[in-house]
Amino acid sequence: MIAHTALTVSNYKKSKAFYIKVLLTLGYKNNMEYGQAAGFNDGKNTDFWIEKRKSVVPVHLAFRARGRKPVEAFYNAALAAGGKDNGGPGYRDYSPGYYAAFVLDPDGHNIEAVWYDPRKSK
Repeated sequence: MIAHTALTVSNYKKSKAFYIKVLLTLGYKNNMEYGQAAGFNDGKNTDFWIEKRKSVVPVHLAFRARGRKPVEAFYNAALAAGGKDNGGPGYRDYSPGYYAAFVLDPDGHNIEAVWYDPRKSK
């Protein structure tokens, strides 16, 4: 349904470095740059962007992971890159099999990695 989305950031250089490290754990690479905007893709389309803006309103954005280990790698990489814990890896009661981790990025965006465990989602 959604072709691409973007988060606004206040410090482009810092946020770009953060997202390069964090999204690598989910198979995303920084593949485009246009001024102070960086695009990321997972081998297909460039579907996630960050862009420098004067005003930033924190939002929540979830990235789909391919398993439990990538969720944990995402969380650890985000903390190592300067993110703040907003809910460590674990199952949530949102729906059966919902395994996720939450971190606040440098601008306070609540970013999440989620995996839907097929063994528990029935």
